[in-house]
Amino acid sequence: MILTLVETDATGATEVSLEAVTFGRTLARRTGGPVHALVVGTRPDGVVDQLAGHGVGEVHHATGEAFAAYGGAVWAAAVQAAVAATGAEAVVAPGSPRGLEVMAHLAARLDVPMAANVVGLGTEDDGEALRVTRQVVGGAALEEMLLPLRPAVLTVAGHAVQAEQVPPVPVTVREFSPEVAEADLVTRVVSTEPAAPDLSGALTSAKVVVGAGRGAGGAEGFASVAELAELLGGALGVSRVVTSMGWRPHHEQIGQTGSRISPDLYIACGISGAIQHWAGCASSKTILAVNTDEAAPMVTKATYAVIGDMHEVVPAINAEIRRRRG
Repeated sequence: MILTLVETDATGATEVSLEAVTFGRTLARRTGGPVHALVVGTRPDGVVDQLAGHGVGEVHHATGEAFAAYGGAVWAAAVQAAVAATGAEAVVAPGSPRGLEVMAHLAARLDVPMAANVVGLGTEDDGEALRVTRQVVGGAALEEMLLPLRPAVLTVAGHAVQAEQVPPVPVTVREFSPEVAEADLVTRVVSTEPAAPDLSGALTSAKVVVGAGRGAGGAEGFASVAELAELLGGALGVSRVVTSMGWRPHHEQIGQTGSRISPDLYIACGISGAIQHWAGCASSKTILAVNTDEAAPMVTKATYAVIGDMHEVVPAINAEIRRRRG
């Protein structure tokens, strides 16, 4: 059985959690077992039906006063109890800050290795060891890792897989109240404040993203890339240096400290492709780089590249699109 830790918000399971569930289904096909989910604390209305529509046959719900507020050790205690009760072969969590923290606690408690930021499974396993592929060095490289012990503990990199629904399956809810040690209660969230509005949704969900970096030359240099994004029905994204200089707002930033994207097409204009930026766009299915430097990392890693000045290339692309559309 594959156990997936599911994070929730007011609307139900988070998108990255549903991605982790989808990955769990792939892993379950390898092991021949079912997929279960674990929800800790508050269980939003409708989340059980939502998980059933993603192939989850059982939802384990950890309840109790200890889980009224988030704490890495507290949540790990709940996951550990669920593993002990179910005999899970693997525990999968989203590669979110919480998912990474909880799985690190869990791996330490169970004395097993943890694979963070997994993006895929190996084509074959080595005996009893599970082979996974994960992002390292901020997403600049991929590493194969063997998980020889059980349960296998791993997190799935955000947007490395696409959350996919399946015909709903019958689902059983099992509530339990695991014991929590006093030491686990030392560090917990004690207060929260409303977050600033998240304006990155259009960027992270876009099928086409047009990005621009230092090559834009200044705040006035984004007109042509913004037009291209509009012509393609996509979103505009930028590199960290652009937001650092105040040329564009932070919610447009792509990278390790910005948004991670996985569009069908990413057009990177005047972006060198440093590790920080690559971590945010490496999951793009096709990358077209426009750059004057043929040795720039973005050019060498791109699917296609145009060597030239973005201020000449992009307007020419826009003109051709408009011409073909009449």
